[in-house]
Amino acid sequence: MKKAKPSHGHSPKKKLVLKPAISQPDDTPTVMPLNKYLAHSGICSRRQAAEEVKAGKVRVNGEVITEPGFKVGPEDKVMLQDKPVQIVKQMVYILLNKPKDFLTTAEDEMGRKTVLDLVKTATKERVYPVGRLDRNTTGVLLLTNDGDLAQQLTHPSFEVKKIYEVKLNKDVAVVDLEKLAHGIELEDGPIKADAIGYAALPAKNIVGIEIHSGRNRIVRRMFEHLGYDVENLDRVMFAGLTKKNVTRGKWRLLDESEIRLLKHFKAGKKQRKD
Repeated sequence: MKKAKPSHGHSPKKKLVLKPAISQPDDTPTVMPLNKYLAHSGICSRRQAAEEVKAGKVRVNGEVITEPGFKVGPEDKVMLQDKPVQIVKQMVYILLNKPKDFLTTAEDEMGRKTVLDLVKTATKERVYPVGRLDRNTTGVLLLTNDGDLAQQLTHPSFEVKKIYEVKLNKDVAVVDLEKLAHGIELEDGPIKADAIGYAALPAKNIVGIEIHSGRNRIVRRMFEHLGYDVENLDRVMFAGLTKKNVTRGKWRLLDESEIRLLKHFKAGKKQRKD
């Protein structure tokens, strides 16, 4: 007895669903903690937002809220220092090759130049720098209005990799490179380079150093501890981003593949540990 062939004439066709390459702000939860709401508004990172809330600078529906975890939704009226706050509609990611003499801050009370002056034509959205570079430190700097990503890339637990090229006032002895590789003790605790070596042989006063610490002026302090003066400090890589094809003082928008890699940084780190 022959088996009947399945009928294909009336079977429903499967609908092809295309997913966006990167997540959009539309997938933001409608109700969220207040500090996360502020971060999604493009004002600052979630950690910085929490400090603003604790300082009593935020009102929700006219009432001062000091608890960062206070839940807010789209129907709530949120004010930061008497200015209305709203979720941004478009996420922006800018890579800047920072020059000297620019502060890594959103604004300066003394009217000095900031990195925002360099990217003011990049977007109409309010962006801010992720992490800090000293005024005289140059190189890769990320600016965004994505508060969650900023939180992820600056939190110590994520161990974001940074590579610097350091020009010293004199040749660096091999024994000192070894000290930095094995670890030294600074006033705020121990520190060591993840990798270190001469960057421009035969010159021995230019060193490449890889590090994941985000402590204040950490690279300068490491070399100063061993008796060297840092003449130039240039960050050549941050979280996988480099300044390739971006001249000093110029910027470019990240492409979708770079944004995707940054957003999956946390997941990738967990997989490496597993």
